[in-house]
Amino acid sequence: MKKSTLWQRVGDFVMGKGFYIVLTLCVATIGISGYYLVSVFNSGEEPEPLPVGGGAQVVIPKDEVVQPPIPDQSGVPQLDEHEKEDVKNEEPPAPVQEQQPVAVVVPPVYTWPVKGEIVSNFSLEVLAYDETMGDWRTHSGVDISAQPGTRVLAMSSGTVRRVYEDELMGTTVVIDHGEGLVSYYHNLTASPTVSEGDEVITGTVIGAVGDTAIAESGRPSHLHLEVSLDGRPVDPVDYLPQY
Repeated sequence: MKKSTLWQRVGDFVMGKGFYIVLTLCVATIGISGYYLVSVFNSGEEPEPLPVGGGAQVVIPKDEVVQPPIPDQSGVPQLDEHEKEDVKNEEPPAPVQEQQPVAVVVPPVYTWPVKGEIVSNFSLEVLAYDETMGDWRTHSGVDISAQPGTRVLAMSSGTVRRVYEDELMGTTVVIDHGEGLVSYYHNLTASPTVSEGDEVITGTVIGAVGDTAIAESGRPSHLHLEVSLDGRPVDPVDYLPQY
C-alpha cells in the first residue's frame, strides 16, 4: 500500500507542477546553447579544437646561435678568445722550398780545323824525320794537308788567349777550351780573323792556311795543329771526329 501511494504521488507531481518545471529547464538549456552558438558565429572566430590526447606540449630545443665576429674600426673582423686560441694552436703551413736551377752540362763539340790528309803524325816517343831541318826529332802536333788560303776553324768552343808570331812556327792563334784543354793553330796567314779575348764556338773561322812556319817550309802546304791538356801535349786526333 505504501509503494502504491509513493508512485502515485510521483506521478501526480510529474503530471502536475513537475511537468512545467521540467519543461522550463529544457527551454532554458536550449536558449543558452543557442546564444553561445550565435555569439561564436557573429565574432568570426572558430572555436579552438581541444588537443587530442590532452594538453601535452613538446618543447624543441633551440640551436646554438653563432655570432659573427664583430669588425673593429679598420673593418677587419676581430676573433674572440676561443677563435684566437684555435688559430694559435693551428700548425703553420710547411714552407715552400724553392727549386734550385739544375745546371745542364753540355758536352763539348769538336770539328776538324781543315779537311785534309795528315802528312805528319803526332809523335813524342818515336823520332820522325824533319825534311826542313834534315834531322830526326819529335813532333808535338799533326800536320793536316790544306791549300794556301783554306779557312781554318776553331776545333771547339773557347776563348782566344793569344795571337802572335812564332819565330819558327809562324802566325799562331791559341784557344783555351776550359778544363785545362788548349789548342794551337800554327802556319797561318799573317792576318788572323780573331783577336785576344774573343769568344768562339765550334767552327768559328779564326784565319787561313799560310806559309809562315819556317821550321816546316819543306813540307807541302798544311796547318800545324797542337793540343795540350793541363800543359802536357796530347794527340789532337783523339779529340777530332772520325771521317
